[in-house]
Amino acid sequence: MTTIVRFAPSPTGFIHIGNTRIALFNWLFALQNKGQFILRFDDTDTVRSKTEYAEATIADLDWLGIEPVRIEYQSKRIPLYDAAAEKLKAAGVLYPCYETAEELERKRKLRLARRLPPIYGREALKLTAADREKLEAEGRRPHWRFLLPNFKDDPFAIARTEVHWDDLVRGRETVDLSSLSDPVLVREDGTYLYTFTSVVDDIDMDITHIIRGNDHITNSGVQISIIEALGAKVPALGHINLLTTASGEGISKRTGALSIGSLRGDGYEPMAVASLAVLIGTSENVTAVPDMASLAAIFDPAATSKSASKFDPADLDALNRALIHAMPFEEVSDRLAALGVKGVRAGAFWLAVRGNLSKVSDAAAWWTIVNEGPATDVGVATEDIDFVRAAFDLLPAEPWSRETWKQWTDAVKDQSGRKGKSLFMPLRIALTGLTSGPELADLLPLLGREGTLARRP
Repeated sequence: MTTIVRFAPSPTGFIHIGNTRIALFNWLFALQNKGQFILRFDDTDTVRSKTEYAEATIADLDWLGIEPVRIEYQSKRIPLYDAAAEKLKAAGVLYPCYETAEELERKRKLRLARRLPPIYGREALKLTAADREKLEAEGRRPHWRFLLPNFKDDPFAIARTEVHWDDLVRGRETVDLSSLSDPVLVREDGTYLYTFTSVVDDIDMDITHIIRGNDHITNSGVQISIIEALGAKVPALGHINLLTTASGEGISKRTGALSIGSLRGDGYEPMAVASLAVLIGTSENVTAVPDMASLAAIFDPAATSKSASKFDPADLDALNRALIHAMPFEEVSDRLAALGVKGVRAGAFWLAVRGNLSKVSDAAAWWTIVNEGPATDVGVATEDIDFVRAAFDLLPAEPWSRETWKQWTDAVKDQSGRKGKSLFMPLRIALTGLTSGPELADLLPLLGREGTLARRP
């Protein structure tokens, strides 16, 4: 049987790192099992769903290297939901209710006052056909609830009813249906809620494994009941811990915080983002993994913590540096060219500077230093000017190689008597205008003798 997983975001905002963690878990699970990954947009909320958010989600997943086998939109699948709803109505487990939000709130408070669970009391089941006709004549339209199977013969005699499953992440899980209200599956305007559409889609798409946030655990108990009522097989379920901000707050698409687009715009590498998003909150060490295949090799859903994990963008910096410092020129040449770093020296330049970069875009500043002259951050100290001028007079003849720096500094040391920082730092400042940076042994051949002499103070 082919493993089929899905990622089902609502296109009501730009996906953030928490959404993406779920997408990555599903993608890696599919990779491990040579399965299929379906991207399915929950876009039945016609007011908040926007095409631009769906397009951005597709682009963000592509940037991360996630390749859906197909893309689906729930708004195009309404006839399927209509048919499933009719099936449940015919079975007597989807029933109409006419209470307003205010009436439901009053009933909830009354139950609490009586020290009863604040769940729906199924009063609508007592309505006769005449009662329903009268309510509809008054202008009321029903919303439809699913009758949970938490009783034996009398739906008003609710009994403890446990739903069990072996969670891919958390192990044995149990939900007691007697503690829940019958869920609304169809709104008054005839539109469907996620609880229902998700189930119908999972059945129709032959989803074998559902991996999602642990905020859906209770919802899973309800959905298992709906799946069984529709006569289908329940997929394997896995519920992963949620991510919070560094300060412990929840991450929301509405705020735009930690969106993939923002991390992408800040210059982070996709595998730095993927490595942190997947490995944080697991028993694995958080390291910079170079590609998805390598990440899939160490990925284990069961190694995930049950408690929430904090995502700190600052942690991305170390991972980003590790990836860049090992990145071959061929992998980054196109991006460097877009920054203006191109030509016969581009490859040698990249190898020279990559060990000092936090982001690929940082290379542009060093390309300017190599080609146009030192930065203006620091100037040669007055007391060092004569020393530097004399040092420039000792530059070796070309051709230059990585050994030229040692040949030059050995000659300067012999003449001046300087050594260590007092020798090297003034030369670095004269050549680059900075007090730190790439190995000058690597930069010097890129400058060439003429380019180096042009920096003589």
